[in-house]
Amino acid sequence: MVFLNKQEKDPKFWNTFAQRTLKNALTLQNLNRNKAKNLILFLGDGMGVPTVTAARILKGQLNGEGGEETVLEMDKFPFVSLAKTYNTNAQVPDSAGTATAYLCGVKANEGTVGVSAAAVRSQCNTTKGNEVTSILRWAKDAGKSVGIVTTTRVNHATPSAAYAHSVDRDWYSDNEMPAEALQDGCRDIARQLFENIPNIDVIMGGGRKYMFPKNVSDVEYPNVAKHSGTRKDGRNLVQEWRDRMETQKGHYVWNKKQLLSLNPNNVDYLLGLFEPGDLTYDLERNTDTDPSLTEMVEVAIKILRKNPSGFYLLVEGGRIDHGHHEGKAKQALHEAVEMDRAIGRADLMTSTHDTMTVVTADHSHMFNFGGYTPRGNIIFGLAPMLSDVDQKPFTSILYGNGPGYKTINGVRENVSTIDYQDNNYQAQAAVPLNTETHGGEDVAVFAKGPLAHLLHGVHEEHCLSKSGTAGLHPVLSSILALLTVTQLIC
Repeated sequence: MVFLNKQEKDPKFWNTFAQRTLKNALTLQNLNRNKAKNLILFLGDGMGVPTVTAARILKGQLNGEGGEETVLEMDKFPFVSLAKTYNTNAQVPDSAGTATAYLCGVKANEGTVGVSAAAVRSQCNTTKGNEVTSILRWAKDAGKSVGIVTTTRVNHATPSAAYAHSVDRDWYSDNEMPAEALQDGCRDIARQLFENIPNIDVIMGGGRKYMFPKNVSDVEYPNVAKHSGTRKDGRNLVQEWRDRMETQKGHYVWNKKQLLSLNPNNVDYLLGLFEPGDLTYDLERNTDTDPSLTEMVEVAIKILRKNPSGFYLLVEGGRIDHGHHEGKAKQALHEAVEMDRAIGRADLMTSTHDTMTVVTADHSHMFNFGGYTPRGNIIFGLAPMLSDVDQKPFTSILYGNGPGYKTINGVRENVSTIDYQDNNYQAQAAVPLNTETHGGEDVAVFAKGPLAHLLHGVHEEHCLSKSGTAGLHPVLSSILALLTVTQLIC
């Protein structure tokens, strides 16, 4: 179906649109040069530009519109730039090296978090002396409240770069570490979450099993599905946190009901671990027991904003990436739409006068859509043409590689014979791989609030410091090549 507004046939419609756009652009000359009290970073893991565009269309179609003319919350941000994403040793990056870049301002090797490029992946003895400091630590040292909210494990690549120093992103608990690394004194990422910066104000996501000992249930409640912990050292990190925080208005929650029943005024520290591993996809989420990203963000901001000195919050829409890796575009795009809802909720709870908000991605994916589809074509639908090679239909969404490569006796699968709009349909791919890969192109950076205008053009991953000011740390430099702690959070 073509969603054509009758006004669009009249050139005056577009001329008026252009004048309105120009008028809005001219107002941006009144730049916001305030110092930000608060800083929120929304990171869509794997949310490349094609994903942003497809999510925009999906958002509109979920609201009964054509989709192309829909405006995402991030689309409303006045400043947009591009960021390069390569790792020091990789043309096409991974989420660990990029997380180190945008959270610590230092480009790093793939597979490593919170360490410089002098550290070698999986070689424990290259850790010491190569640790780098994150913006979360700088914000905490500046007297601000800090938080991490993610739809993945809280010790996954993106969030872990905020607090950990690990030469291997997969060292979730000591169970995943080689004996020699433990003997050399390296610590697993779950331990570092509680030990490196022991007073992180808000931590929400998944990863419960990495906090509990082996053969110990990750929940203590009857009639609830239980999973055994993974830790070999016998430590119960959740209980240790609760014992330490019980006199400091610290609360531990593991389901939506507990989370939403909290009175933020009575909570200074919050640990929420809602799944043994990653949170479930939003399309499959049990809305009675599992909180959405939007709900987690709302609670986080209510707690963090009590600090008169302000706050820093990292929000990761992490399962966008997982959906793409599995070739499941529907899961990935719904995750992106949910993150956009969370951005909208944060906007309602903050002010651009004192809050800088940045939305970006760590890398892209081998995801795209095309095929000369008409206006309003269902984003998960077929292209309006057959292949002129094998005369078979194809979906608009395709992957360059991944598990969607399917043939029968060497002949491409006929998608018209299957349910290609199923939640877990794996879109066809050009090259067979068990897991689809990242893409290497630049990603978009959307910004608003104090000094957001400094995000313009194409940025390298590097640090900028305030000229003539000694001893100051760079803040969000990263793939944003941003500012300084003085300019943003002091």
